[in-house]
Amino acid sequence: MRNAVHGDRCDETGTPNADTDSTTGTSAGDGNLNGTEARSENPSTRSRRTFLQGASIAGIAALGLGAAATSSATAVHENGEDFDNVVNMVDAGADPTGQESITPVLESVRADNTMLLFPEGEYYIDEQFRFTGFEKFGIVGDGATLVPANYHDFDGPQFRLFRLGVSYNPGGHLLFEGFDVDQTAPDTGIRVIEATAANHLEVRDVTIHGEHDSGTWGPGMFAMADPNGEGIVERFRAPDGGVHADRTPNAGNIWRGPIGIEANTNVGHIEFKDCELGGFPDNGLYAINEEGSVSVNGGEFRNSNGANVRLGGQGSTVRDATIEIDRTRSYDNSQRAVRLENGDELHVDNVDISITSTQPTSHAISVMNTCHSSRIENTSIEISGDQVNHGIVVSPDAGYTHVYGGDIVHEAAGGYPFWIRDSDKDDRVLVELLDISGEAGVTRSGFRDGIRCGRNGCRFSNVSVDQPGRNGVDRNGIYLAGDDTTLYRCSFQASQYPYIDNGNGNHLRNSTAESHNPNLEGVRLYPGIDGPEFRVNEITNGIDDLGASNVLTWRNTIV
Repeated sequence: MRNAVHGDRCDETGTPNADTDSTTGTSAGDGNLNGTEARSENPSTRSRRTFLQGASIAGIAALGLGAAATSSATAVHENGEDFDNVVNMVDAGADPTGQESITPVLESVRADNTMLLFPEGEYYIDEQFRFTGFEKFGIVGDGATLVPANYHDFDGPQFRLFRLGVSYNPGGHLLFEGFDVDQTAPDTGIRVIEATAANHLEVRDVTIHGEHDSGTWGPGMFAMADPNGEGIVERFRAPDGGVHADRTPNAGNIWRGPIGIEANTNVGHIEFKDCELGGFPDNGLYAINEEGSVSVNGGEFRNSNGANVRLGGQGSTVRDATIEIDRTRSYDNSQRAVRLENGDELHVDNVDISITSTQPTSHAISVMNTCHSSRIENTSIEISGDQVNHGIVVSPDAGYTHVYGGDIVHEAAGGYPFWIRDSDKDDRVLVELLDISGEAGVTRSGFRDGIRCGRNGCRFSNVSVDQPGRNGVDRNGIYLAGDDTTLYRCSFQASQYPYIDNGNGNHLRNSTAESHNPNLEGVRLYPGIDGPEFRVNEITNGIDDLGASNVLTWRNTIV
């Protein structure tokens, strides 16, 4: 009996399993999640709904496949990848009707410099296929649907269908594309592919149908094992998400449940292009290794717990993506849209974020303490709902942060659209051409400012804030708790005070400040602060000075 493996962290964080032979597909370290080797003797009797929806791969016909199971002539894939051998899996004995497991056939035909072609049909898998240390290998579907066995009938390690390369024995070049995966039957959620390549990785057009409900690892894990390696994962889709492990047959063995896509061991470069993930209980796209880089280009990410896109690395980016949180389950306690950490020069560009089902810590963008530098550019954020929630949050130990362009519409029950948390760091937060608006609702928990800035030396240029409040709620435009901040050509409006200064040496210039309340001043200065400066501003009703010292005013217009 194989040893039981509890939790989904040990194997995925790089702890090696004993690797035997790349031609055998077995490993002493590959344990069954519940410590058994239960296997259905009659897979044709399993309970499932028939699913036939192929993803046709254009150009497969150009490979020139004949009736023979294996072609020894060099085949050129449509993307330019050449293989010495192409194996037609049906001709090799794989059952395309979904009645018999195809894993024995996979084991019998595996070889280096070989592409396995799956013609249209359903292919039942009840055991992991493992191949490591290859130079070049491909698995391609042409209208093919993979049907996993359910959790109880899956033989051996119940972690994955395909394990192709491992960190200590990666593949060289890997191609995997063109499959629908039918996980609509109960308890059939499983990792479809776990791939580690040294030089080149291509994964395209994989669509998982059905909610991941078995409690095992999530649909995909990808890594480049060489710093010079490059990979692309394109149109990898799991729109139905997954359920918490406590509601699955694997309850108690892993924490929270599946991750949508994981790339936490990557040290090269991987691009995730036009991928789609529904709500997973343990993060959506999770790629925070400080080594290597990740590009998230396009795609849709929805309702994952933790974060929908969680990004780290060197120069990693998320660009042109759509992130939406409109559903919160009982076990979802934080559904952040983007979380930046463990990296330098992290970049969020032209991302649309919508949060309509808020939780108190479901920030739109979190710049974490381990994010050394970042840029958030031309990003649109909309937040509503009946909970307090924040927009962009810069953590106390985060490094240099540059926000350029974009807008935040904040209509939650309370919270800060932009929160620069109190910090002793000297790294600047620079904010330019940002527009903040929206009518926040009633809250007694504070969090009433459009911008809350608690760091020294920040800069705001051409920033517009309008916080009218909903149904008479008191909102402030900007609250400065740090020192030596400069604000230039900004516009502040609010139902209470547009501009509140509780720091030292802050400077407002060429700006406007007006309260929606005709009886309130445009500026309030707290007692004990020193050296606030006001030059060439238009301030409605003047300055409410509660006891500041060394106040400098020059050429301001009081209206």
